[in-house]
Amino acid sequence: MGSPWESRRGRRGQTGRPQTPFLFLLPLFCPALSAQVRYAIPEELARGSLVGNLAKDLGLSLRDLPTRNLRVSTEKKFFTLSPENGDLFVSHRIDREQICGKKPTCVLEFEMVAEKPLNFFHISVEIQDVNDNPPIFSQNTTELEISELALPGATFALESAQDSDVGVNSLQQYSLSPDPHFSLTQKENPDGSRYPELVVKEPLDREEQCYHQLTLIAVDGGEPSRSSTTQIRVVVADANDNPPVFPQDVYRVSVQESLPAGSSLLTVTATDPDEGINAQVTYAFINIDKAARQVFKLESKTGELTLGGGLDFEERESYTLGVEAKDGGHHATRCKIQIDVLDENDNAPEITLASESKHIQEDAKLGTVVALIRMHDLDSGVNGEILCQLKGNFPFKIVQDTKNTYKLVTDGILDREQTAEYNVTIVATDKGNPALSTIMSVTLHIKDVNDNAPDFHQASYVVHVTENNPPGTSITQVSASDPDLGPNGQVSYSIVASDLDPRALSSYVSVGAHSGVVFAQRAFDHEQLRAFQLTLQARDQGLPALSANVSLRVLVGDRNDNAPRVLYPTLEPDGSALFDMVPRSAQPGYLVTKVVAVDADSGHNAWLSYHVLQTSEPGLFGVGFRTGEVRTARALGDRDATRQRLLIAVRDGGQPPLSATATLHLVFADSLQEALPDLKDRPEPSDPQAELQFYLVLALTLVSVLFLLAVTLAVALHLHRSSSPTAWGCFQPGLSSKSGPVIAHNYSEGTLPYSYNLCAASHSSKTEFKFLNINLENAPPQDLLCDEASWVENSSNDNPQITSNPVNVQQVSVFQIPAFYK
Repeated sequence: MGSPWESRRGRRGQTGRPQTPFLFLLPLFCPALSAQVRYAIPEELARGSLVGNLAKDLGLSLRDLPTRNLRVSTEKKFFTLSPENGDLFVSHRIDREQICGKKPTCVLEFEMVAEKPLNFFHISVEIQDVNDNPPIFSQNTTELEISELALPGATFALESAQDSDVGVNSLQQYSLSPDPHFSLTQKENPDGSRYPELVVKEPLDREEQCYHQLTLIAVDGGEPSRSSTTQIRVVVADANDNPPVFPQDVYRVSVQESLPAGSSLLTVTATDPDEGINAQVTYAFINIDKAARQVFKLESKTGELTLGGGLDFEERESYTLGVEAKDGGHHATRCKIQIDVLDENDNAPEITLASESKHIQEDAKLGTVVALIRMHDLDSGVNGEILCQLKGNFPFKIVQDTKNTYKLVTDGILDREQTAEYNVTIVATDKGNPALSTIMSVTLHIKDVNDNAPDFHQASYVVHVTENNPPGTSITQVSASDPDLGPNGQVSYSIVASDLDPRALSSYVSVGAHSGVVFAQRAFDHEQLRAFQLTLQARDQGLPALSANVSLRVLVGDRNDNAPRVLYPTLEPDGSALFDMVPRSAQPGYLVTKVVAVDADSGHNAWLSYHVLQTSEPGLFGVGFRTGEVRTARALGDRDATRQRLLIAVRDGGQPPLSATATLHLVFADSLQEALPDLKDRPEPSDPQAELQFYLVLALTLVSVLFLLAVTLAVALHLHRSSSPTAWGCFQPGLSSKSGPVIAHNYSEGTLPYSYNLCAASHSSKTEFKFLNINLENAPPQDLLCDEASWVENSSNDNPQITSNPVNVQQVSVFQIPAFYK
């Protein structure tokens, strides 16, 4: 506490004196703790008076003041802070007597709150008393009766003056106007207050002077001192030589502050040995302040002290009452009653949020300060001790900073997607019996961060698109969700990978950046591209951005947009084949030839069926519905022409179906020489190309006949030498030679997926062409060897039969039928 000189200096506008030594070292050792600064200023400073440079005393740099947002946190702000230089100024009138009453020490405590980082500092300002209140008497005139029998040295208590100031500025002494009969002395009460007593110096004589007019002066110790006066009229009464007497000078009683009004506290009793009216004692208060008169009542006849109003330990802890007992002869005596008020737990704790963060990042680290909490309990002792805690299960906890200040900090992982805000309940409980509690709810909002990547609704996507689709058609839509807020949850889509050529990708598909709709940029062709795969990415707008990928497989469905194409026989421009030779002895079911066609479509659209549209002799030939094999339906009759014409239609299974036709020319003959006349009767080719083909076929036929004769002669010589039974030379049909490649499904025009092999008997005059019925999908790649089965002549007919005994067979020739036509 500063000296009176320091108080006067503060009154003239000087700054308060900080009382925290070595404060500038505090941020170096404990930057996270709250500092405490103490100032001392006189009361009644003018508004705007400088208290001190708080920023300097707290060790804060002036350049940090704008960002730290240093401010005063209190219910009634007596002070204000300059944000430019950190000076602390007086903002309201400070009346020490109004704030602290008669307390010897008056201290205003408040907190300063700083942000970034969040912290608070405890500030204590001691309010020093100034001599701004003079002593005051409750009455301007006091009448005092003194018996004429009063002896010199007799004392009579006078009404004391009341001074609201304390210390040296309070009432210090009394003085009395000069009078030969009286003098003045002053005494102290148990609480330290002074009161005057009138002393009789000379005997009084009522008959000489019935009253005396005196002036009582009260002076305080201020500089300059202040004083007040009251008039004392001393009436000299008739003789009454026995005053009332109290058994004790001071009565002491302790009462609970919750004692109800009207309760009896104690009874004072004074005795008087006189008789009659001089022995009738009445009681009255003397030398008590106005507040005490409202709280206590004294029965004038019985001396019973009762409680007239409520007691409050927090307002006043003790009372000193003066009681005067006066008899009927106007003799009086006085005693003191000391009343001590006992504290009870009648005040619940008070909770004040010094600072609160409205929004908390969901990725806030453990121990992040969320709010500063200040506790206060008007009770004292154990009743004023506070325990602060959270009610409920929250990712926060309360950490005590000082005796009555706490911090609300994070104590768990925050996830805005699960809990967007918390309604935290703070409970403050004192240690009284019974304990009192105060509950405060604080709403904390969790601020979103980009901690969730987009999530596709499906693990992968498969979409079917029919070919020949219009460009710009929507294929499908992918969708991903992001639980984050704002830009953190805004998803955009893009294509990041594909099994297509990167240069051609943009010409095939595109994706809407915001809708996720996948568009076809062109018409798809199932025959060129049956499927392709994309990798789509969903990416949010956070910083940094998060993304997720998903695969999209596009299957291009087939349409019936390709008609069947006849591969065999090779057709002339008019759609007809050159010719096929049929033995005259062909039995029903004889394989004449096979129409081979393909369809570029797939599935049902590529299922081909074969139909006979026109024929020269109805009922003579039939065609396999699925195989395309042309077989004889009956034996050749005498009336049947040797030259036959068939029109074969090939249809696919599409809706509507597409078709192609092939015209077959068949000649019944047992040898090529026999068939030549019929061939000569054919009309001349309509163009040079057809004529050239005819001569090529004729030349090849002659070469083949010569080759067969040579082979037949060689076989006959070999059989003759080995003296083996006559056997047939057999050449089984095969798909291809071992060294040749396997025939693929996509056949080039003019090729055949199988070949004809010739079997010749050494003793037969007939040579037959055997057609191999081959399933294209199940055909084995290896050759069919002729020694697996042999042809022998059946005795009952001319048809060759298969025998299980192998014969000596030599392969004569393997050639493809189309060679004949070329």
